[in-house]
Amino acid sequence: MPDSLTDPQRQFLQLLHLSVPGDPPPEVTQAKAPASTAPPKRSTPAPAGPVPGSPRSAEAAPPPAPPPVEEAVSVPQRAESALPDPPPDPQRLMRIATLDWLDLGHMITACRACSLGETRKHAVVGAGNPRGSWLFVGEAPGAEEDRRGEAFVGRGGQLLDAMLHAMGLSREHEVYIANILKCRPPNNRDPLGPEVHACIPYLQRQIALLQPRIIVALGRFAAQGLLQVDTPLAKLRGTPQQYQGIPLIVTYHPAYLLRNPIDKRKVWEDLKRALEVFAVLQK
Repeated sequence: MPDSLTDPQRQFLQLLHLSVPGDPPPEVTQAKAPASTAPPKRSTPAPAGPVPGSPRSAEAAPPPAPPPVEEAVSVPQRAESALPDPPPDPQRLMRIATLDWLDLGHMITACRACSLGETRKHAVVGAGNPRGSWLFVGEAPGAEEDRRGEAFVGRGGQLLDAMLHAMGLSREHEVYIANILKCRPPNNRDPLGPEVHACIPYLQRQIALLQPRIIVALGRFAAQGLLQVDTPLAKLRGTPQQYQGIPLIVTYHPAYLLRNPIDKRKVWEDLKRALEVFAVLQK
């Protein structure tokens, strides 16, 4: 990627609170601020949140205001037990492998192959342009996706859109987005083995029909499900991966990034790597 950043890339870095090349450092910006002629006032800035182990005086600062509802991020709950994978159903697999795009979507929305079909509101097929060259694969629908029946429409989806914008991509043109699971696990818990086993044939058929030039796996479950490995995500990142001959880039899920901003720079590195790989494919 060239050293000069586009406006979308600059906005994305600022969204992640990363330093943007060419921007003046904070102290320079502050030095340029006009001096106020009014006498200085003593004011206590509103705290961003309580710091564990630090005292807080009620006289020194008011209690922090509760965060807005839209800022809440659901934390996935770890599954209590992993059930053994059921034996494959050859007839079901054969049927899925012969479906066209429209019939595949109908089968997904009517699916009851696992218990998630009883607890979901909507099965989420995916979103974006089925003719796009890029496929982004996530883990499972969240609460907002389950409510609306659309992929990546919550806060994680907003961050994903910013990531795509920084890459010069969009759902409308170059990108299709799908998930390993098509139904939301209760309480955003981790997917169970039988659920992945029942659902991943849908994704495999989607990939066969989409024929993407490159795949970006968002998070551990997406990467492990596509590659059929149990290797930790940290070891899959930054190393060449392929899904049936298609280059596959592994990075963190946007929802994880919202909870763990310390890894935001790693995501930016992964996105640049994906663009570099795609540029080679275009030659």
